[in-house]
Amino acid sequence: MATNKRAIALAVLTAALGLIPRANATLSKAATFDDKVTNSAAIILGKAVKQEAKWDANHRWILTYTTFKIEKSYKGLDGQQEITVVTPGGQVGDVHQETIGIPEFVEGKDQVLFIRNTSAGPTVTFFDQGAYDVAKNGNDRVVTPVATEAVHVDTQRGMAVASEEPRTLNQFENAVRESERRTSFNRMEVIKQQKQVKTPSFTSTLLRYKYLVLLALIGVAIATWQLMRR
Repeated sequence: MATNKRAIALAVLTAALGLIPRANATLSKAATFDDKVTNSAAIILGKAVKQEAKWDANHRWILTYTTFKIEKSYKGLDGQQEITVVTPGGQVGDVHQETIGIPEFVEGKDQVLFIRNTSAGPTVTFFDQGAYDVAKNGNDRVVTPVATEAVHVDTQRGMAVASEEPRTLNQFENAVRESERRTSFNRMEVIKQQKQVKTPSFTSTLLRYKYLVLLALIGVAIATWQLMRR
């Protein structure tokens, strides 16, 4: 019975940890590549070298800690050699807990990870959407998104479309750089537009409220005339 209670659906766990974005249906809308880049504190290529699952402080939920040796950082963590990411679920002894949409890491396997910070520690941005497998293909190493139930939606046609295609490491790195440049440009455009919205001048304010100003002047004139008649 205790085991069954511990294996209850982990929606409560994920909400408590603040690790998983909300989904309103079984199939959730996939994040765009720009979303992943923007919402990540770090993006790394690394190899899983150690993994440990253990109970949380209250001995209610299992968390898995996977340590990656960083081969290359595409964003953040410059100079850092390792990072340990935490994901909900795992197995301790005979008790196994599983959460839908969480990537499973294997020691010795290369991955590209989008990483964000949480109160529980660094985790994968958008979870299975922020994890990529890296495998050798001829002279290239190819980055492939892990399987996910999140779907990409073409907002203009209102239909699901194909997810990200596999790409070489060089193509992936270029995509990250281009996304950062695009995001930076859009941010600068917003700032530029905000600066163009000037504070109204005294003259323009008078013209905008000219009828109120005219009524006020007429009132002052009448009051002055009455005062002089006394």
